[in-house]
Amino acid sequence: MTVDDSGSGTGTPPDPEKPEGEGDEQDAADPLALRLEQLILGAERRYTPFQAARSAGVSMELASRFWRAMGFADIGQAKALTEADVLALRRLAGLVEAGLLSEAMAVQVARSTGQTTARLAEWQIDSFLEGLTEPPEPGMTRTEVTYPLIELLLPELEEFLVYVWRRQLAAATGRVVQAGDDEEMVDRRLAVGFADLVGFTRLTRRMEEEELGELVEAFETTAADLVAAHGGRLIKTLGDEVLFAADDAGIAGEIALRLIETMSNDETMPELRVGMAFGTVTTRMGDVFGTTVNLASRLTSIAPKDNVLVDGAFAEELIRTAEAPASEAEAAAAAEKAKEQGEEPPSYRFALQPMWQRPVRGLGVVEPWTLTRRT
Repeated sequence: MTVDDSGSGTGTPPDPEKPEGEGDEQDAADPLALRLEQLILGAERRYTPFQAARSAGVSMELASRFWRAMGFADIGQAKALTEADVLALRRLAGLVEAGLLSEAMAVQVARSTGQTTARLAEWQIDSFLEGLTEPPEPGMTRTEVTYPLIELLLPELEEFLVYVWRRQLAAATGRVVQAGDDEEMVDRRLAVGFADLVGFTRLTRRMEEEELGELVEAFETTAADLVAAHGGRLIKTLGDEVLFAADDAGIAGEIALRLIETMSNDETMPELRVGMAFGTVTTRMGDVFGTTVNLASRLTSIAPKDNVLVDGAFAEELIRTAEAPASEAEAAAAAEKAKEQGEEPPSYRFALQPMWQRPVRGLGVVEPWTLTRRT
């Protein structure tokens, strides 16, 4: 709903209570589309962007910044906004006026919310409503089914969205509170991993689009479930690749090996490879950036199929936390010492095998380690 600013400072705007040309845009719109919009938004079109900004007590410039950040399409000065749009502007501007958010932060809130919900809405329409609105009886059209279905689903989906958001917000807040200092809230030490389907480009040439879509959805679903179940966080999915993070290397190592094991036991899935690194990561709007992330990506590209490669810092962290021995010789020596003293030998989850050092584009020479489960 991004807008141009023409006329925003000249002349007298139309009275929002009695807008000129009321119904012009509505007459041109598809009747069912308009009914669905009113059902979902809970209000009728009433304002032009300039009228909405004025009613909210917000400058046209700031309103335009918010709308652009939320990803709304340019409507010029068409009458397409509702009371809900005015209220949203008023709330964001109120947070700025109260000093709770800076203007730049309020724009970031608008952008992050818009990007996240846009993807959710697209998925719900493409994958969810499309299947549910198949006409149940001959002669019925999809449009005849859509309105009552949305009418039933909308309040339930809205409540569920708020519930999930509150749960995620509570978890994210807990992680921030546990951070050691203010810098750690933004630049944190995390284990970061990429899991990549091997030979995906070749598959795209051999498979039908529907089959390919089903494969990608199955991969993303499996990865998301495993990451969540073992205490990691799925950062994003990229079709044939997923990016995940965990607070410690042991959790990330377990996730990576579970992914390899699960995918290798599914004959319908191609091989998988995983690359992971441990170190300082910058977090922004739910995403992660920095050298550690870049290194994990490079390690993924050179990992053999059905294998996990980690960097030296990741290996050191596993050794430091006694999740893996520095070498099998050290593990044998520790076991022998424990036996002599009548104690239980150390129990390691993982095994590490150093590989040849090699140059990695943009990151210099690195020494990858192969991570396996220790039997």
